[in-house]
Parts: sequence; structure tokens; C-alpha cells
Amino acid sequence: MEFRKNDLVTLEIEDCGIDGEGIGKADGFTVFVKDAVIGDTVTAKIIKAKKNYGYGRLMEVLKPSPYRVEPKCEFARQCGGCQLQALSYDQQLVFKTNKVKGHLERIGGFTDIPMEPIIGMDELFHYRNKAQFPVGRNKEGKIVTGFYAGRTHNIIENRDCALGVAENKEVLDRVIAHMEKYGIEPYNEATGKGLVRHVLIRYGYFTKEVMVCLILNGNKIPKEEQFVKSLCEIPGMTSITINVNKKHSNVILGEEIRLLWGQEYITDRIGDISYQISPLSFYQVNPMQTQKLYAKALEYADLHGQETVWDLYCGIGTISLFLAQKAKFVRGVEIVPAAIENAKENAKLNGLENTEFFVGKAEEVLPREYKKNGVYADVIVVDPPRKGCDETLLETMVEMNPDRIVYVSCDSATLARDLKYLCERGYELRKVCPVDQFGMTVHVETVVLLSQQKPDDTIEIDLDLDELDATSAELKATYQEIKDYVLKESGLKVSSLYISQVKRKCGIEVGENYNLPKSENARVPQCPKEKEDAIKAALKYYAMI
Repeated sequence: MEFRKNDLVTLEIEDCGIDGEGIGKADGFTVFVKDAVIGDTVTAKIIKAKKNYGYGRLMEVLKPSPYRVEPKCEFARQCGGCQLQALSYDQQLVFKTNKVKGHLERIGGFTDIPMEPIIGMDELFHYRNKAQFPVGRNKEGKIVTGFYAGRTHNIIENRDCALGVAENKEVLDRVIAHMEKYGIEPYNEATGKGLVRHVLIRYGYFTKEVMVCLILNGNKIPKEEQFVKSLCEIPGMTSITINVNKKHSNVILGEEIRLLWGQEYITDRIGDISYQISPLSFYQVNPMQTQKLYAKALEYADLHGQETVWDLYCGIGTISLFLAQKAKFVRGVEIVPAAIENAKENAKLNGLENTEFFVGKAEEVLPREYKKNGVYADVIVVDPPRKGCDETLLETMVEMNPDRIVYVSCDSATLARDLKYLCERGYELRKVCPVDQFGMTVHVETVVLLSQQKPDDTIEIDLDLDELDATSAELKATYQEIKDYVLKESGLKVSSLYISQVKRKCGIEVGENYNLPKSENARVPQCPKEKEDAIKAALKYYAMI
């Protein structure tokens, strides 16, 4: 049977798509239905038809799924922010686990995936510490603020989002009241006229500090003194700023920020680390879950105080400083200069001196520092944007050959792509743990541990090589004694392979077949400069060179 636009179909929803939409079939024709839940029997209207599949609008739930619940927010279907409010939380976690697993299987080609149970949320609502509210006029001409409807720029009026903090409503009420009292126009996207574009609110979950940043199509808000006085009546108000954005585009924030009152930042904590957060700072929006996310990343990094770590896409140093509590030294990279300044200030704020931060693209900074300056890493932590890692960066990571790579991802599709690249070049997928950072939405974070995989075409013999290859020089110290000396004196762990490479460089004979590859093209890790120097120091200590 052929289906066309506006046809009504009855569907049993049997599956769920990656964007949370229900999936059902009518006479073999697959239909994707937003707001339908697995287990529902529904009536849907076809709004777009292809040859073998189509998209439908939910018209009626004929028989509700046992997993269907009543959404807390009355605007849940209209608003583009929450896609899963009608699905029970247990099933949301199942959906997110399957989403990660499915991407790793289909895109990454992985089987027998070492999945750990997803880390769920304790507080399902009012968890977001940041919100950006567009301001406009509705059809009746009233000033409104809220969120855009899905796939549109039509504002759904809502000053009390179920995911946001209670302080949001108080701020928005006062902003709108000030605009109405003094005749201040909201921005109009179509004409480029009007002044107030967005209201950005940030909240310190642990400190209770409040930041308000007004994004303007101009340089100042009329009656600034009265505006500040009104906002300062809100408990916890700490920072009031203006952000100037005169561009005729849908980019929310401009580059210029002017302080109206208080500090230019608020402070919050994740675990034992405090962070200063400015209007432009990237900072995870769910602090309770972020603490769990970073704790899992720290667990996978397996730091004992001797490791050098690179944190790529470090932002304001959120993960970097978490790692610095346990590592010997941490280097962070971020493209936004202001974020790096924040990271340096945050390191000082927490008394952490074992950090260094670089401004630039991770795919440019890491190759430069590795190839020109000989830096290395025992552990690399990477937390890229949704597009994942640039291939140049992945290539350098492989060349640097860290013992472990911890990948924190906000998009499991690009995660799977990047893991495939790394695991085809000497790494093994050891652990995968989804973390629900964004309850009621389809988004899921994932933490992954990769470790070095012994190449199939090389062998490593862990015998007492001094007995097998007993030159007079080598009898002065065993491989284990050299390892122990290097660890004690420099805090570095070195392998027998690295020791043999340095011995050869120093003219010391080693067994002919020790750690040689079976094929000419086999990849053999090369000893980093810092470890080479430490091994040479050990050889000098034992009078072997």
C-alpha cells in the first residue's frame, strides 16, 4: 500500500529513534512519530512521505504504553528542549544506553562492548545551572520570553522551565517588568530592530550565586540604575553584565561584555575544585552529574601522582584541575583565549601549580608541542565538541602513544567514528560508561577508556634478559633494576621495550630478537624523550655508559 501526505495511520510503536521519536509500521511502511513512546498504539498523520518510510504527527494515543508518563511541563510537546518527558525515567536510561551501544556497533564496528551501567540522575528536574531565554513579542503584541518551539524561532512563552532553577522566573519577571515600564523594545529577528535579544542566567549550584547577562542589540539598557536595583533584590545576585551583539544573525552572544554591577563572574564547585564562571565560559550545565562524570573520567585515567596528562578541549580547566589533584603534571588546550585565562585563574584559585594551558586548536597545538618540543603524555583526556576530534589530532595521539586515552563525548556517533580510528591503530576499547547529564532530553554523555593494545605482529618477551643476553655491561643492572631506579628518581614508568631501545642508541648490545616485529611495516612504539633521558640516567648510575 502506498502512503501519502495527510494520510492517517494506526501504529504500534515498537522502537525509538536516536532523537527520541517513536517508530512504528503500517503495512511495512515505517513511520517516525515525535512524542510517541515505545509500547503506544497511536493514530498519526503523515506529514512527509518517502518511498519506504515517512514522518508522522501524533494525533491520538489509542492505547498508552506502560512506559508513558504525564509530562511535568505543559509545553513539553511544543518546546524543542525536552524530547522525552512523556517517557518514564527508567526507560529514558534504557534508550540512552541503547543509543550509545548502537552507534558503537553500527559506526564503530565494535562487538562485545564492555559497557558499564549508565549513571543516572537523582534530581530529574531543576538541574540546569544555565539558561538563555530569547525575548520577543507574541501575536497579541505582548513582550514574552521562553524557548523556541522545535525547529522554529517561534517563542513558546515560559518563564518557569521545569529543567531550570527557580531563580530564572524571578529574573525574567523583573527584566520584562523593566522593559514594559520604560518602553524598551525586544529584538525583532525579521527587521533587525529592537534592543533586548536574550537574557542569559547562570546559577552557582553550590554557592547559590546568581549571574544575569542581558544580550543587547546596542550598548546600554535605558534606566540602568533602576534595572540593577531591581535585580539586586534577588537573593544571591552576584554579577550583572551587558553583552553587545549587533550582528544580524542567530548567534546569541557577542564578544563585548560590560559590567553593570558586582563581579564579572560567579563561583561554583565540582567536588573539591572551585571555578570562576564568566558569561562566555563553557561550564557543564548539570553540576551534580558533572561531578559523577569527572569522577568516572578520573577513575579511568588511573592516576597515581607520577603521570603527565594532556587535557584537550579543556575549556576553563574543569577536567584539567580535577586531574591535577592526582597527576604529576597536566597540560590543557583550548581555542578560546578567554577560557584559557579562566583556566589559569582557576588553577591559582585552587592552589594547583602543576598545570600549563595553551591557546589554540587542539589539532595544531598537540602536534607542535609533541614534534617540536618533545612533550609526551602518559594519559590523554579528550572532551571535544559534537563534531568530535580532527583526524590530525587523532594521528598525533597515536604517535604519542600514551598508556591510556580517556574520551569524554557528548555525541556517541562521532565518538564511535573516532574510537574506530584509534582502535585500528593500536588501542583497545576497555570500558564504556554512559552518563545522563540531560534528563528529559535525548542527549547523553559517554566516558570511554582506551589502553594500548599489544600489536598482533610484535612480540614482547618479559624474561630476565640479562641471563639470555649477558654482555659484561648488562650484567651490571637488570631490566627490573633500571625500571625501579627510573621510577624512584624521576617518577616515570618505563617498559622493557623502551629500555632496549635506549640501550641500542647507547651502543649496548641486546638480544637480536628482543622486541623485533614480525613484519617490516609493524608499528613499534618509540621511547619519548623524557623517558629516554631518565633511562640514560639509570644506565649512567649503573656504569653501563
